[in-house]
Amino acid sequence: MNLGTLIVGPREHIVAIAQLDDTAAAELGPLLRDTARVVETLCQPEQTYVCTWSHGHDARKHLHIAVQPVTTEVRLRYGGLRSEQLQARMPADGDEPEVTEVEQFCERAREPFRGIADSSAEDLC
Repeated sequence: MNLGTLIVGPREHIVAIAQLDDTAAAELGPLLRDTARVVETLCQPEQTYVCTWSHGHDARKHLHIAVQPVTTEVRLRYGGLRSEQLQARMPADGDEPEVTEVEQFCERAREPFRGIADSSAEDLC
């Protein structure tokens, strides 16, 4: 996936959203919203895709939810592809960001997540 894509996954081993318990399901919506907000703030994409991935080689493996920024630059790099065509092409091309770029992005993303966590804690008081 392209730089800026964040993965949300449950702590417990499940393979589908249908397996989430009530608590996890209630936490998922706000978590995905907040993750998309961070991605949009940092990447300024045309659109942010949010989609589930759980397939292993020949069976479901573990639920991962990709929050992926799709910028004009990304679309142009892949010939204007969008949606599932774009996502299928990316791993096939093997075009991965450098580890240092990923580390730098993660460091930048930590600050807005801290702000979200701090405001959530204040709401509980």
